[in-house]
Amino acid sequence: MTPTIFKRLDARKLIVQGIEPFSEIRRRVDALSVGEGLAVIAPFLPSPLIEKLKSENFASRAEPQSDGSWVTYFWRETEAA
Repeated sequence: MTPTIFKRLDARKLIVQGIEPFSEIRRRVDALSVGEGLAVIAPFLPSPLIEKLKSENFASRAEPQSDGSWVTYFWRETEAA
């Protein structure tokens, strides 16, 4: 089930400052509550991040934006009961 609440992180701001955004993304993903997800805005499709989080049972959906950036939504997949 896709969450209805997505917290947002604009990784472009970190990248412009020369900061690798993974540690901040990791911190925010680890802090997600049930029913929450994280929307990461990046200047490119973050394929390595998608694969890394997929291996940790996160689902994702990526959407290209008109300005060339990408918004990728991440949420925990729940096991069927």
